[in-house]
Amino acid sequence: MARIDLTNAKRAKKDEFYTQLGDITKELKYYKPYFKDKVVFCNCDDPYESNFFKYFALNFNVFGLKKLIATCYDGSPISGDELSLKFDFAEETAKKVAYKVEITEVKDYNGDGAVNLADVQYLLQNDKNVLSLLKGNGDFRSHECVELLKEADIVVTNPPFSLFREYVAQLSIHQKQFLIIGNTNALACREVFKLFQQDKIRTGYTNFNVGMYFQVPDDWEKYHHLENGKKMARVSTSCWFTNLPVSKHNEELILYKQYTPEEYPKYDNYNAINVDSYREIPCDYDGIMGVPVTFLDKYNPNQFEIIWRGGDIEWAENECAFYTPPKKEKAEYFKKQDKTWRIQNPYLLDKNGNARVVYQRIFIRRKQ
Repeated sequence: MARIDLTNAKRAKKDEFYTQLGDITKELKYYKPYFKDKVVFCNCDDPYESNFFKYFALNFNVFGLKKLIATCYDGSPISGDELSLKFDFAEETAKKVAYKVEITEVKDYNGDGAVNLADVQYLLQNDKNVLSLLKGNGDFRSHECVELLKEADIVVTNPPFSLFREYVAQLSIHQKQFLIIGNTNALACREVFKLFQQDKIRTGYTNFNVGMYFQVPDDWEKYHHLENGKKMARVSTSCWFTNLPVSKHNEELILYKQYTPEEYPKYDNYNAINVDSYREIPCDYDGIMGVPVTFLDKYNPNQFEIIWRGGDIEWAENECAFYTPPKKEKAEYFKKQDKTWRIQNPYLLDKNGNARVVYQRIFIRRKQ
């Protein structure tokens, strides 16, 4: 059901997946040294419901942050009960407008011995920090949000799933460090995949085969369970993406299997052998191998080279293709090809000549 929920959400542009504090804590604990004296920007996060804002507000001093900025998109669909922000107009009106919060100081002002959201609320109400309305709608692509992005050192958030590629492209253009949640299907998107190939993005520590539960708006009909009266939906195809250092991507895979033509047949439409699991990568094969996309979660750029991916028209110009038309003939050549050929995943022919298409592969080679 999670996959159906995510697909329907993408079609309807319903991107309100609110991350649980436990999932944020579980991942962020590995990156503490990289946040000291940094400006953190959560540009898809309303303090009314964002656990990203809550996490960094509560850990502002622990992480040694220089500044925390959070912006929200107008028309928040979830009523917040963690932090009541005070405006000069009605609370319901406040939830329909875009605003930003800028925090530069968090102290135990209420004297209870702990820094919590009550302290943050006090700070905001007493002008120690800044809460102000945005001129636009708070979209991360708006001019004022882009200007805030330029000020930031690290961006941490759960961006809209339907705009993930555009969101990552913006971070890449402005050369920002980031730690964000996205759909695992984005691993194979051309724009995101190129960043993997260039070692400019990698998966985080949380195993992306586990998936995560997200809070969804009350008007969602499909969800998995209720938690404290809130609807929760599991998205199995979700993981963390970052360009911060992740130690597991410096670990070499232990390769123990020997190559044999019988166990590792060559594709009939690509010049590469098929490997069904990253655990089965042969230790003695120097050619190109097709492995599942899940390999990227184990990818060590010092051990392997990423060539490209299967099912892409660019293979016609790649060393894995069996035929490379001259450039002047390329356009005419592709006009003659069936569309299924141009985006075809790798396949293997059985002894009866029947094609067995394998799930999308990426093509790699061991570094010597």
